[in-house]
Amino acid sequence: MNFKSLNQYITQYKKGGKEYFITSSFQSHSLVLLHMLSRIDPRLPVIFINTGYHFPETIKFRDEIMNAFGMDNLIDLKSSMPKSMQMDAGGRLLFTSDPDHCCYINKTQPLDSILRTHDVWINGVRADQSATRSQMKETQQAPHNTIRLHPMLDWTSKMVYEYQKEYNLPKHPLDTQGYMSIGCEPCTRRINPEMQEREARWYGLNKTECGLHTDLIKQ
Repeated sequence: MNFKSLNQYITQYKKGGKEYFITSSFQSHSLVLLHMLSRIDPRLPVIFINTGYHFPETIKFRDEIMNAFGMDNLIDLKSSMPKSMQMDAGGRLLFTSDPDHCCYINKTQPLDSILRTHDVWINGVRADQSATRSQMKETQQAPHNTIRLHPMLDWTSKMVYEYQKEYNLPKHPLDTQGYMSIGCEPCTRRINPEMQEREARWYGLNKTECGLHTDLIKQ
């Protein structure tokens, strides 16, 4: 989907009185969609799922980008469960023993509450990122009768690079340190030349998604 098509979608949602929002991880490749939307509706609610485990560089970069793009409607979404309760029977934090449940508590469950009050969820998944995402469609149903819109689904890494270059978009500060897919600090590692983009996440585990794009979608 290009800028013109995305603008048409947003115009349609506005005319229909629909409540819509975008989720953004504020990684370098995530900025393309955020930048396009800032040109269409700078008051768009931007949901940042703050797990409490992000790199400090990500938090600082997030605030810089919101300011640079002229967007001021940031929602810092957090779990209602304190970290002191996010432990297994052995007293270990869940990201060490049950990362799926950790993701559910800190990402999937909080966002589910947002879906209850909104009609459209715009997110930047790309088909070339993983096998799961390659099966997605441009629009799909999410829980609570919410529509998922995937404007970047047919974009390639080359297209992302070309847009970044055209608009001189800033890069996440950890890019230069060898990070390509940046999530929570305990579950993210530097990439090596043999790895795919998302293999740096939950390295060594049979896990490629946090639940946002598996649990919060109707196939």
